[in-house]
Amino acid sequence: MLKLHVLPSGLIQTNAYLLTDATSGEAVLIDAPGKVWAKVEPILAAEGCRLVQLWLTHGHWDHMEGGAEVVRATGAKTVAHRDDQVLIETPQVMEERLVGMIGMRVKLEPVIVDRWVVDGDRIDALGHDVEVRHVPGHCPGNILFHFAANGTAFVGDALFAGSVGRTDLPGGDTQTLLNAIRERIYTLPDATIVYPGHGGSTTVGREKQTNPYVRA
Repeated sequence: MLKLHVLPSGLIQTNAYLLTDATSGEAVLIDAPGKVWAKVEPILAAEGCRLVQLWLTHGHWDHMEGGAEVVRATGAKTVAHRDDQVLIETPQVMEERLVGMIGMRVKLEPVIVDRWVVDGDRIDALGHDVEVRHVPGHCPGNILFHFAANGTAFVGDALFAGSVGRTDLPGGDTQTLLNAIRERIYTLPDATIVYPGHGGSTTVGREKQTNPYVRA
């Protein structure tokens, strides 16, 4: 049975989502903010699971800062979208900008991606068929992971409860993001629970009706 652990971590409390399955003894981590491994490791030990995959919703620093540590500790295979390859594999391009954004220097390690996915790809994980959808606009390679069987979607920083991702960073574009939300997220069933990169969860139906930035 799939179990979800929500693990806000890192300097700006980015959500990491650890999915564990006691039956198979396997686990998947969605996004890897800084120092997340310290939270993941005891959960894996307590549940008798091993981490087999790391899925990055996109390449921004706060979602991949802890990725290299996680991979070293577990040997997990990493999944991401190639449009964020530069950010993920050469994250030094983000370091100078971070000084101005958060007032401090963050040393970022590259994460080697084992599988580059595209819109419409399927991933077989933890006994589930998971659909990948490309939702650019906040970041060129932002993707979501849709578990149709249990009605959940992990959407990165594309959509939040009552808000949308910022588009003022390199590669961001407001109209691209709004179109992608309508085409890739709002076409999921209304009851789908949306787990964003920051803050609490929401549903597709709720955002379609009430989100002030992008209505259905």
